Amino acid sequence: MLIDTHAHIQFGAYDENRDAVIERALEAGIGYIICPGIDLESSEQAVQLAEEYECVYAAAGIHPHESTELPDDWLYRIEDLCDHPLVVALGEIGLDYFKEYSPGEAQRNTFRSQLELAGDLALPIIVHNRDSDEDMRRIITEAGPGNGVMHCFTSDIRMARDMVDLGYLISFTGIATFGNTVVDNTILELPIDHMMVETDSPFLAPAPYRGKTNEPAYVTAVADKIAELKELDPATVRERTTENAQQLFNLPL
Repeated sequence: MLIDTHAHIQFGAYDENRDAVIERALEAGIGYIICPGIDLESSEQAVQLAEEYECVYAAAGIHPHESTELPDDWLYRIEDLCDHPLVVALGEIGLDYFKEYSPGEAQRNTFRSQLELAGDLALPIIVHNRDSDEDMRRIITEAGPGNGVMHCFTSDIRMARDMVDLGYLISFTGIATFGNTVVDNTILELPIDHMMVETDSPFLAPAPYRGKTNEPAYVTAVADKIAELKELDPATVRERTTENAQQLFNLPL
């Protein structure tokens, strides 16, 4: 069994074939799908999908791109969603200085507020980090040891080790199949006990599916590439990453 620890299957890309996408995932041996929100609406939709599909669990949070023009009660609404028994994490939250659709200060304030909320709720967090290693490291260090995952990891091994030391797992996407030297090196040097796998659907379809809409069934290609790079039995990668996800998100065995 594998767990796709990050798939936005509530997005409109799946409105015409969501049932088929989930069926293909089950046929491929995907036991669970974690569906994170990026704003209030998509977080609510993630909870609705978790109620509809037994294999789906939800996360609720505000993505850094969505950190401006939030309603006054946004944090209370995220907290209310996190009270749902099928919500297993707070996310997707974090920082993104690559596109910076929201100003950095707004991103940092929204991130800190959600970090504090996750601590109060004793929930793991799903962290988005792009071109923001320095501030990410500083803010998480200031918050103290945590519990969560650095999703779609593309930073170097030093950043990975720093996050692991602070209590975080490192999750890899189809970028692992793109021949990215930094990602490949991080996979080689990081112990499998600190890894998870994901698709980040509908984005970043792994080889040999590049150019297609990504979907949870394709997470097998990510796990197989990690096994190839680390010269491990594919069954070992599947077992360890699944155990890591089950423990982080408190999923049924």
